[in-house]
Amino acid sequence: MKTLYWLTQDLRLDDNPCIVRAAASESLIMVYCVNPRWFSPFRYHLPSLGTHRWNFLQESISDFNRSLLDLGQRLLVVYQRPEIALCELIDLHKIERICVSRQFGYDEIETLRYLGKTRPQLVIEQVDSYTLFDDLLEKEKMLFAQGKWPSTFSQFRRKAEQLVVPDPKPSPEALPPLPSSVAQSMQALQRPDWVPSPSSSGCGFRGGEGAAEKHLSDYFSGDLPLHYKEVRNSLDGWQNSSKMSPWLNSGCLSPRQLKAAISDYEEKNYANDSTEWLFVELLWREYFQWSALRLGSGLFSFKGTAKAAPLTSYYPERFQKWCFGGTPYPLVNACMNQLAETGYLSNRGRQIAASCLVNELEVDWRHGAAWFEHQLVDYDVAANWGNWQYIAGVGADPQGGRHFNLGKQTEMFDFDGCYRERWVKVPGNAILDTRDAADWPIDIGET
Repeated sequence: MKTLYWLTQDLRLDDNPCIVRAAASESLIMVYCVNPRWFSPFRYHLPSLGTHRWNFLQESISDFNRSLLDLGQRLLVVYQRPEIALCELIDLHKIERICVSRQFGYDEIETLRYLGKTRPQLVIEQVDSYTLFDDLLEKEKMLFAQGKWPSTFSQFRRKAEQLVVPDPKPSPEALPPLPSSVAQSMQALQRPDWVPSPSSSGCGFRGGEGAAEKHLSDYFSGDLPLHYKEVRNSLDGWQNSSKMSPWLNSGCLSPRQLKAAISDYEEKNYANDSTEWLFVELLWREYFQWSALRLGSGLFSFKGTAKAAPLTSYYPERFQKWCFGGTPYPLVNACMNQLAETGYLSNRGRQIAASCLVNELEVDWRHGAAWFEHQLVDYDVAANWGNWQYIAGVGADPQGGRHFNLGKQTEMFDFDGCYRERWVKVPGNAILDTRDAADWPIDIGET
């Protein structure tokens, strides 16, 4: 059987069940599609892919290709929308089967639907390589009968904790050959002018499976996991969260590998609230993926799953000031400047910035979600848009949204002004009184 493996968020060899499935073939084309839509204004007048994530992604692609070369394979990188590029490859090379990690983004799911409709003889196999659990659809049916999807994360957690997380699988020892016709055509491929070149960035993350494995080993080599819950709400500091999310969400690291590292650490040391909370956050990540499958395009809906739409609108000037750190709230400005410079923001910082945009500035939450999509090095479609729905009160939140008291947040998390001093050099606290803060669900920034 001639197989095409469409790489998306699974740029690794270790614990990649999709590559194992694809390897059961007489020949194999492994392709990554760089979509031109990523780099031009699309939804909400913003490019999906900003400098930080693009740099990280290029490093991850290069690292993965080097690993393939050691196995006598090679990654085909095409600069085209996937629905076009995949159809061309399928037709040209008479592909019989396509393997892909299960998709949770609406656009990617639509691409697979298009392939199934226009190429009815094509076998399409989606493999659960991005989540904790395999056989995802079957487990969903088993845990949650139709119409009984949990309205809160707590309900999901109680069910999901009953499931067994599969052990990570080793990387394949060999791969089928790349068809000679493809190998020859790859020599002539050139990078289009519209593709941005790597550029300097203040991002502290480096892409690739090798970097992911090193970070995983470093984090679990000391006592950081034992104190994680105590420091996870800090606004800054490399060691104050696990920082696994960029590699998890690009697929350089699997959540099963992280779960195995947590369990191994607990066996060699001991378990406490902090090590347990690392796993709980993986369950939060899982919850968002499962939810995205159910919501489909509703993940991007202004009204979300709520009965009424939020009382917000789009105010261009307010939105621009929020994006570039020009609001009346110094702590929010510090958060937004850090995000712009580094491509990363702590979970607490994301809560504060999102609440400000929705509640103080009264701006349509979808524009904030699109800005985070553009800026974050660890962007994940399900977690990002799901968390923004949560803050806006149109997602899975029984309390109807989250409104943070910015003055109280400043006193609690930047009482000495060091964070503001570092990122905006503006003294003093935000002074607006709002309702008391409430916790935000764990998102990709804290996984």
